[in-house]
Amino acid sequence: MEDDAPVIYGLEFQARALTPQTAETDAIRFLVGTQSLKYDNQIHIIDFDDENNIINKNVLLHQAGEIWHISASPADKGVLATCYNRMSCGSQWEMGRKSFRWPITTSCCGIYRKAQARLCQIYCIENAHGQLVRDLDFNPNKQYYLASCGDDCKVKFWDTRNVTEPVKTLEEHSHWVWNVRYNHSHDQLVLTGSSDSRVILSNMVSISSEPFGHLVDDDDISDQEDHRSEEKSKEPLQDNVIATYEEHEDSVYAVDWSSADPWLFASLSYDGRLVINRVPRALKYHILL
Repeated sequence: MEDDAPVIYGLEFQARALTPQTAETDAIRFLVGTQSLKYDNQIHIIDFDDENNIINKNVLLHQAGEIWHISASPADKGVLATCYNRMSCGSQWEMGRKSFRWPITTSCCGIYRKAQARLCQIYCIENAHGQLVRDLDFNPNKQYYLASCGDDCKVKFWDTRNVTEPVKTLEEHSHWVWNVRYNHSHDQLVLTGSSDSRVILSNMVSISSEPFGHLVDDDDISDQEDHRSEEKSKEPLQDNVIATYEEHEDSVYAVDWSSADPWLFASLSYDGRLVINRVPRALKYHILL
């Protein structure tokens, strides 16, 4: 099997909720929540064996209702939270038991900060997209930068110090863009998933935290490597689409990076198909070397 070949896992029910197990940094693990109207829903704990390209699963029942969103605790591997449709509620769960539940209300989106026990809006991007805004993600390595996506088929990158217009716009999808995710280690890598059934991996190097490539100390490289580095630095920087993944046959509602391996990511379509892919090896070495 080729090293870059995708690995596909099929769920029994429809699904749209996906998250890596953030607190797990040794094993490649994702959590997937299902959306069934007729049967008890499930949380699939997906472990991926990268050496053998094998998926192992553990399935937990989620009898509270359809799972619309799932999130894993960044501090405790045994804690996760779900948003589900029964009475518009969300719950925090520990393995085998529920900790507490709180009501979910709908409201307009904005960026907030906590001040004196209340939330204060610090800025608002008016008319960020021509239609609904579906998702946003902050750049984990570059302050003030975030990405947004929406029903206008666009992905936009913003500098929050000046939100009059985006710094970059991607228009590669042909239908609603539901998800956008920065790579936490190499933030030039950006994933998007769309109702056009495609996952697109883009290289937004010009607005990343490493616009000149991966920097190393002079003491760590030989003269020959130094010469190659100089040649490489003369190459023009380009933002481009790295790869388009078309293993899905239904709307892709979720994409996310592994918390244990920065070169591996998962995508989930509504028909319950989970696909695990890798960043192309050539690009990986280009970034590292």
